[in-house]
Amino acid sequence: MSLSSIGIPGLILILIIALIVFGPSKLPEIGKAAGSTLKEFKKATTELVHDEKQEK
Repeated sequence: MSLSSIGIPGLILILIIALIVFGPSKLPEIGKAAGSTLKEFKKATTELVHDEKQEK
């Protein structure tokens, strides 16, 4: 199951639940933390693939 299979209604539902649980003041902080985590993960993955290609 990938993110693309969730669809727009599912994303809206997740956003509403997050808004209820965390409140509107915490959502920007949570979004920023999730974005930076994803950015670091992509960077590490790209470096790993790049290193693997250089070894071959």
